[in-house]
Amino acid sequence: MYRILVVNPGGTSTKIGVYEDETPLFIEIVKHNNEELGNFETYLDQYEYRRNHIMELLKKKNITLESLSAVVSRGGPFLPLESGTYRIDDRILNDVKNGNVQAGHISNIGVFLAHGIAEPLGIPSFFVDPVSVDEFEPVARISGLKEIPRLSLSHSLNMKAVARRVAKELKKDYKDVNLIIAHLGSGISVSAHRKGRQVDSSNANDEAPFSPQRAGTVPLTGLVKLCYSGKYTEKEMMKKLLKKSGLYSHLGTDDVVEIEKRIENGAQDAKLVLEAMAYQVSKWIGQMAVVLSGNIDAIVVSGGIAHSRFVLDCIKNKTDFLAKIIVLPGGDEMEALAMGALRVLRGKEEAKEYRG
Repeated sequence: MYRILVVNPGGTSTKIGVYEDETPLFIEIVKHNNEELGNFETYLDQYEYRRNHIMELLKKKNITLESLSAVVSRGGPFLPLESGTYRIDDRILNDVKNGNVQAGHISNIGVFLAHGIAEPLGIPSFFVDPVSVDEFEPVARISGLKEIPRLSLSHSLNMKAVARRVAKELKKDYKDVNLIIAHLGSGISVSAHRKGRQVDSSNANDEAPFSPQRAGTVPLTGLVKLCYSGKYTEKEMMKKLLKKSGLYSHLGTDDVVEIEKRIENGAQDAKLVLEAMAYQVSKWIGQMAVVLSGNIDAIVVSGGIAHSRFVLDCIKNKTDFLAKIIVLPGGDEMEALAMGALRVLRGKEEAKEYRG
């Protein structure tokens, strides 16, 4: 039996869990006070603060450190790398510390938290399928502007876990199937998986369907004019595109449940905008069908918005002619992290080395 500590740092919280093999002993979200977080200049300065919260919770749950077999953390927007479970070592820690990553995000601190707890215990620490998983084929990297290549940044952790689960349901190995996976959350990723590799994907921050909070792909000339309108600084523009766009921009809320209630009460604007989001997801599914040359074992819809009957019906009406549609609502990052570590501990998979 293996006991695995799972750490998933977010902007204002840390999700912490302990698994015994496939069984979660507990999963809890520790919320952090914004005022306390404001005392830290950088996200890496939060290390001791967040570590202390983890230790306090383990003590409260009567989990001794000596009982742990491994610690695994969520990975951040590191340098591009292949999918897999990676052993945390000095190379990844130095890259994050020196800013040698694609973006500064709180998820990057996870490798320090996992390593800092595991190393004194003499047990391994891992990260699994970070957002920077890059298995693009060369042709997928080319954009229409040489200076701006297409980047592989997506909800890889969720999509890879879902891909393995669906392959198992189809009584096949992930390396033997072709899948289109649409992860619908506050950001949206739609990806093509060919024989165990995520060969193309939308980038939830840059080019994608619009989502509850993010703009996705927008008309370029209009965007350039808005950027140079004098109304916004670069920081304000980034916040607008990544936090205040999509459903929020049109309807003043990013809550799909609330929007569905408005639709039930006859709000035509809410109906049109939510349908438009599903329409864009469907178009991206169509793009990924082309990537796979129409050879598709299944289309999978996951993430929190996969609970929405309205959104699902819109997507199914547009895409069910392409392949069987499988719906797996939610996106359990904690389970995906624990299972990534468990595969290595059981010898079913070899831990990869981060090479930077």
